[in-house]
Amino acid sequence: MKEFNTYLNFNGNCRQAMEFYAKCLEAELHVMPYSQGPADMPKEMKDSNKVLHASLSKGTQAIMASDCPPGNPVREGNNFAISINCDSREEVDKLFKSLGEKGKVIMPAADMFWGAYFGMVTDQFGVNWMFNHENPKQN
Repeated sequence: MKEFNTYLNFNGNCRQAMEFYAKCLEAELHVMPYSQGPADMPKEMKDSNKVLHASLSKGTQAIMASDCPPGNPVREGNNFAISINCDSREEVDKLFKSLGEKGKVIMPAADMFWGAYFGMVTDQFGVNWMFNHENPKQN
């Protein structure tokens, strides 16, 4: 496999969430609303401001998302997390703070038994994030 991508579903606030993530991660965002979708799409979807597809990219990494169609709402929960391997402890702290804004700390960033600096937050949209930086090996 070449890569894994995370795909997020939202109940109408996809654009707001993805714009927030783009700001925090300093990434590029492309958004396609349902209004730009295929011509045979149901009218209630075409007339909405909801997002058909969004892609957030930085380097070779991507997160994709959309708003759920009518009648198929997302059920927020702990069934996924986005894990970011960071280049430094400082990057862990920066992302932890920015993505945790208005969210909930699950595990404060700290040195862990597996030899990494690690922390977890749930952001203001109910998405779980994990930040990991492998500490340099001690000889």
